[in-house]
Amino acid sequence: MTCDRLVCANCAGPVSEARCAVCRAERDRRHRQGPLISLTPATLLALLLTLLAVALLAHQAAGT
Repeated sequence: MTCDRLVCANCAGPVSEARCAVCRAERDRRHRQGPLISLTPATLLALLLTLLAVALLAHQAAGT
């Protein structure tokens, strides 16, 4: 989830605007952790299955 959709419980403003210290801290924490923090377990599973399917296809193509 990006900061654009988060609402601060402290000031009730969008976290992306960083109106208060709580917003700024959360925005900075999310930016430091990178894009992988927003991945859900379902998304990670889908990525893993896709990677396995591509590896299987590459293995079969190399064998022929």
